[in-house]
Amino acid sequence: MGVIERIKRPATMAEKAAAQRPATPRADLPLGQILQMDCIEAMRGLPDACIDMVFADPPYNLQLGGDLSRPDGSMVDAVDDDWDKFETFAAYDRFIREWLAQARRILKPDGGLWVIGSYHNIFRVGTAVQDAGFWILNDIVWRKSNPMPNFKGTRFTNAHETLIWAAHSDKAKYTFNYRAMKTLNDELQMRSDWTIPICGGQERLKRGGVKAHPTQKPEALLYRIMLATTKPGDIVLDPFFGTGTTGAVAKRLGRDWIGCEREDIYVEVAVERIAAALPLDESALKTMQSPKSAPRVSFGQLVETGYVKAGAVLTDKKRQFKATVRADGSLLCGDHQGSIHKVGSLVQDAPSCNGWTYWYSAGEDGEMKPVDAIRQTYLLATEP
Repeated sequence: MGVIERIKRPATMAEKAAAQRPATPRADLPLGQILQMDCIEAMRGLPDACIDMVFADPPYNLQLGGDLSRPDGSMVDAVDDDWDKFETFAAYDRFIREWLAQARRILKPDGGLWVIGSYHNIFRVGTAVQDAGFWILNDIVWRKSNPMPNFKGTRFTNAHETLIWAAHSDKAKYTFNYRAMKTLNDELQMRSDWTIPICGGQERLKRGGVKAHPTQKPEALLYRIMLATTKPGDIVLDPFFGTGTTGAVAKRLGRDWIGCEREDIYVEVAVERIAAALPLDESALKTMQSPKSAPRVSFGQLVETGYVKAGAVLTDKKRQFKATVRADGSLLCGDHQGSIHKVGSLVQDAPSCNGWTYWYSAGEDGEMKPVDAIRQTYLLATEP
């Protein structure tokens, strides 16, 4: 068999020039604002390489043929708005390519792109994403745990949508908070199929008793995306802002946001919604880091900085063993001495031990907590 080589597209003159331009000051960007205009026009007004992530929920071009009714005769509130209608597939393709070109221009070299769609449009969008020069990292299947039934019984129930996650290029040092995702998923690697319910109950925004937006996305979906692929303080742009799910979640997670939205009613709803969103406390925004990116802290550092005092007594959770902390960060427990890990393994007659979670210390309030909790307090206090 022959070897297929991947040919890398050389950087264009525009991309080379953009890489040499100085970064735009954050103060000059419309952070926390909804640009009420066509998204292509809005993005054209932004400088090159100023956005950390673009999340796009573009029109799906559903091409619905007639009304849809339930078995009881009631009508389904389907997407029949003018903003979702395109005369031809060619017209839709031109629209997708135009906004993708602007999204690519305003993304930082290490920024990320997310696009969501259904079977109606995601394959056309995926082609355009690759043609624009993006590097696809994953396709995520959002499995809806409570999808709308197929009332006519003529097809399978459409129970999922697809998200494309792409980097600016195959060389991009994109953000992926792997450890945070593993923690979120009960210490299992996060897979590319996500089961999240569609909007309902209090989360479903309404005006006059009807849905404010026919395709409102659940906040849980945007929460996972931002937690996985952005950092606090990053700038997220949503070119199809709708009722502001992206802005509300960004505010909660300490990310900055910019929205583009033409429709008056959606802007009105989004402004109210985001104003009511409560940001998380700074300490709650800290997430688990991968071992490669987490700063290394020795037990001795906690001793020398006074977070654990020399002479303090550590115990295991069941208080079977007591170990004295020495000035160099070693422990002494009977005839055993050494690091918190070594002494932990010796007293248990075990091959190894994670001393951070095995040994406990009494706080000023008398509450026993693992020394790892003291380490995390130290990390939060000393993080630049």
